[in-house]
Amino acid sequence: MTKTAFQNPSGDFFHLTDEQIESGLAASRKSPRKRMILPIQRQQEAEVQRLVNFLQPGTYIRPHKHPMPHATESIVLLKGAIRFFTFDGAGDVITDQTLTSNGIPDVIDIEPGTWHSFLVQESDTIIFECKKGPYNAETDKEFAEWAPDENDERVNEYMETLAR
Repeated sequence: MTKTAFQNPSGDFFHLTDEQIESGLAASRKSPRKRMILPIQRQQEAEVQRLVNFLQPGTYIRPHKHPMPHATESIVLLKGAIRFFTFDGAGDVITDQTLTSNGIPDVIDIEPGTWHSFLVQESDTIIFECKKGPYNAETDKEFAEWAPDENDERVNEYMETLAR
């Protein structure tokens, strides 16, 4: 099985170090998925899920929504650039926003039930994500049926369509 995340940290205090950043970026470059997660909450069952996501261009974030009424998600772009999309229920793009980390980092806040995805625009992009938990893989995300599955051969074609 491909490693998709680092272990949760321990202790009463967390500080993102240069070594963790380099390790996360290196792991994302080697990952077949072109991304790696560093959870920063001490336990996966935490009421607030916080993570640093190290990303490379070409990673596929399948359009999805968070169906639970408490699952507002916030994203802070720490380094790099992404092109963020929201969609209607049929898969048509509603918003298309380029986010960059030049100067003050860009921030996105997504209400539950909002279809969304993004394309990574720069190598070694880093985002911070925060969402109310606890995390449950069964209920966290609903993937869009109108977008290809992560292992589908049409992923690159779909991403190219979004990039236009």
